[in-house]
Amino acid sequence: MSTEALYRLYKNELFSLAYRMLGSVMDAEDIVQEAFLAYDQLPDPGAIRNERAFLYKIATNRCLDLLRSSARKRELYVGPWLPEPLVGRAAAEEEPSAVYMQKETISMAYLLLLQQLNAVERAVFLLREIFHYSYEEIADMVGKSGANCRQIYRRAKAGIHFDPDSVPAVHVAEERIKSFISSLMQGNTGKLLELLSENVVFYSDGGGKARAARIPVVGMERVLLFIQNLLAMYEGKSEFSFLFVNGMPGVRVRVADVGQYVFSFAYRENRIETIYSIGNPDKLRHV
Repeated sequence: MSTEALYRLYKNELFSLAYRMLGSVMDAEDIVQEAFLAYDQLPDPGAIRNERAFLYKIATNRCLDLLRSSARKRELYVGPWLPEPLVGRAAAEEEPSAVYMQKETISMAYLLLLQQLNAVERAVFLLREIFHYSYEEIADMVGKSGANCRQIYRRAKAGIHFDPDSVPAVHVAEERIKSFISSLMQGNTGKLLELLSENVVFYSDGGGKARAARIPVVGMERVLLFIQNLLAMYEGKSEFSFLFVNGMPGVRVRVADVGQYVFSFAYRENRIETIYSIGNPDKLRHV
């Protein structure tokens, strides 16, 4: 099969693996390009029995290398670190890529859970959980034994506590977000109290390059006060638009002479439990 045909067939899969591994849209796109470039430069591509597994191995190891080299940079990051937002329309269920881009497993909440795993654990977990490779195949990709990969997966699985039922239907989330923004603009505190969890947390990622809270804001009253102060600060300068962020309805806010922010949300019992705000311009160049 030609490199071009393989690219059309597997690019979405490889991107979804690299994005979950790295939490970076731009780095994931680079990894995909590198994987196909490595394949194209093989002296005898026809000798590869399983092109898909070969491409996954290249992408996985590129991700592991990048994670190791960037570990120190992450330690020095200013304020909360959040993955780059994946902005675009929701994938239709019938699309071939939909199985790899499930909204539950590309949500900010899920991606942050993955960050709790070390690089190898993350790779093993994703290759088994999302992409359904055998332990023997995973072992070849990450340079471990099959038995070791089985143990790594079980340990990682035990550490990932994610309830897919906490992710509401798209139309429900859309209604909640639009109602939330409308209530904020109107100062309808009563409605806001209905929409927000009592223990709501606001994470703000500015990376030291955009105005953001350096620590999470916790609790309904503090979160509302924080957001309302921001609205007052930028009154008449803000433009809101709705878009899909990591597979679910989200919000983009453009602030004149300041920049843009992308918001996504996590829920519990259909109430907003977590708000993620990304303003670091380095993470929004693709938006």
